[in-house]
Amino acid sequence: MHKGKIGLLLLLLIAAGLLAVWRGWLPLPAAWNPWAPLQVRDKPNLLTRFKLMRLRDDPALCDQVLSDSGLRVIRQQDSRPDADCPLRNVLRVQGGEVALSSSFLASCPLAVAFALYQRHGLQPAARAVYGQEISRVEHLGSFACRNMYGRETGARSQHATADALDISGFRLADGRRISVLEDWPGEGANARFLRLAREGACDAFNVVLGPDYNAAHRNHFHLDVGPWWICR
Repeated sequence: MHKGKIGLLLLLLIAAGLLAVWRGWLPLPAAWNPWAPLQVRDKPNLLTRFKLMRLRDDPALCDQVLSDSGLRVIRQQDSRPDADCPLRNVLRVQGGEVALSSSFLASCPLAVAFALYQRHGLQPAARAVYGQEISRVEHLGSFACRNMYGRETGARSQHATADALDISGFRLADGRRISVLEDWPGEGANARFLRLAREGACDAFNVVLGPDYNAAHRNHFHLDVGPWWICR
């Protein structure tokens, strides 16, 4: 059979499969059904980024997903469209199973990605290294109406849309503190944990930047749900 015909046949088969899933003729586990709401309890997979994207303009779906995420959130009013950095479908994350150094503003995808990270990346890393869980996340903030790196010109930062969070450290259940600035260069348990925590974040967020990326990130992990994919 001609290669062009084979390609067309494959496309038709894929389209038919997607239609069958969408119409409910071919049942799939919710975690692998692209139209099923994201479940924070499910481990991130290839569809997670698509499901997070669906939350951006759907506050009702956002609220449904967050209802059993373990996070405490307060929905915020949309800002005026003529604001320098307009915000829509934004929440104030106040903590949950893990405490925060302070609450932070987050787009819905960022809030849900943070919940995924706590459950599937952060706590497993802490249990693997320390045999206990993280009790508190320390951060440097999320929303900031600015350009990348604070430059006067250039592209807006993902912080300008509340799509990014900078994490500077963690506290364990026994009170010990782990600092990105102080502990990343080491070779002990804290350094091992931070590398696992950084790697685990890559399953939940689109962009993860740490001290290995550049000097500007020597004291924090930058986590965002913007349009680019990078983990460094």
